[in-house]
Amino acid sequence: MTSTAPDTSAGAVARSEAQRRVLAALVSSQILSGAGLAAGITVGALLAQDMLGATDLAGLPSALFTAGSALAAVTIGRISQARGRRPGLAAGYLTGAIGSAGVITAAVTDSPVLLFIALFVYGAGTATNLQARYAGADLAAPTHRARAVSTVLVATTLGGVVGPNLAAPTGAFAATLGIPALAGPFLLSGTAYALAALVLAVRLRPDPLLLARSLDLERERGTAGAKTRGPGLIPGALTMILTQLVMVAIMTMTPVHMHDHGHGTAASGLVIALHVAAMYLPSPLTGRLVDRHGPTVVAAASGLTLLAAGITAAAAPADSVALLALALALLGLGWNLGLVSGTAMITDAVPLATRARTQGMVDVSIAIAGATGGLSSGLVVAAAGFPVLALTGGLLALAVLPAIVVTASSR
Repeated sequence: MTSTAPDTSAGAVARSEAQRRVLAALVSSQILSGAGLAAGITVGALLAQDMLGATDLAGLPSALFTAGSALAAVTIGRISQARGRRPGLAAGYLTGAIGSAGVITAAVTDSPVLLFIALFVYGAGTATNLQARYAGADLAAPTHRARAVSTVLVATTLGGVVGPNLAAPTGAFAATLGIPALAGPFLLSGTAYALAALVLAVRLRPDPLLLARSLDLERERGTAGAKTRGPGLIPGALTMILTQLVMVAIMTMTPVHMHDHGHGTAASGLVIALHVAAMYLPSPLTGRLVDRHGPTVVAAASGLTLLAAGITAAAAPADSVALLALALALLGLGWNLGLVSGTAMITDAVPLATRARTQGMVDVSIAIAGATGGLSSGLVVAAAGFPVLALTGGLLALAVLPAIVVTASSR
């Protein structure tokens, strides 16, 4: 009788070789998408403020493109579940490029309504940038999942750092084309997202999720059923939701706060660039910490780091670019710790059979949290000031700790 046991050695080799190819494609696309993501973040609030003439709605762009990312997250998750990661991620980036073109058109025609619609569509790029981290973990061994996630995240750093610093040059270039300067970075966003979609459509082969299913990695069909309701799913989601809400709220209003106190686009671009670098650059170290010490310890560290960011931002003098940059760097680091640890919890808790759909739904919650943070941030600043927003966000981040305590006690 022929044995039906899987060839573990052959499967491991196939997985390892495929994982290298997958990570290479994901890294290339993330470098491009990082530029598209960060460029829009830098001037989105300023563009809305300029077109609307009001600060209390300056947080609306962030709320819109994070709300758009919520719809995109569930759509990408469903496409990936049915057809694989490649079509899901490529479609998401292409949609983000279309949204960028819409923002430029809205700025040229001075149409706030079109701006809001376009920013909603633009949010698909944000959702796709985050969803790509799951693709990095599909074929990874359990003891290296966090590191695989971190490899995808850190690739965003290059584009994320370059993007905001191109805000002023792309603005000047846009002006020569008759486009408002604040819409210039969206030229970069649209191009970067379109190229990222092309890279994934051509190079993300084999499809990591489809191959992981065919190899039946870690025999998840036989063992993961009990894990789907394990302690990792809810705490992992809560960790990422809270860190996203706090990060988006403070990040969104920092360029507006700086602009209102006489700082130019170049200064706010530098601060956002450092923030984005801190969001992604520590990822390899974070991944190692998660794999070595467990996600709950790192998630707790994220809450404390975000508290430090909020206190620093609240205490920083409005004319101190250095202290604001430090606060935004801590904000990015806290987000990174929360995202990597939360992603590890989710991935460990959900089987391959339902993984993409569940991950998409979790990212919907994350996007809604970001939209809430973005929308409320402008209202809080208008009513009470930026320091109150920063301090409130830092204190809110501590809510991560009870979730971690519950997780630890239930294991």
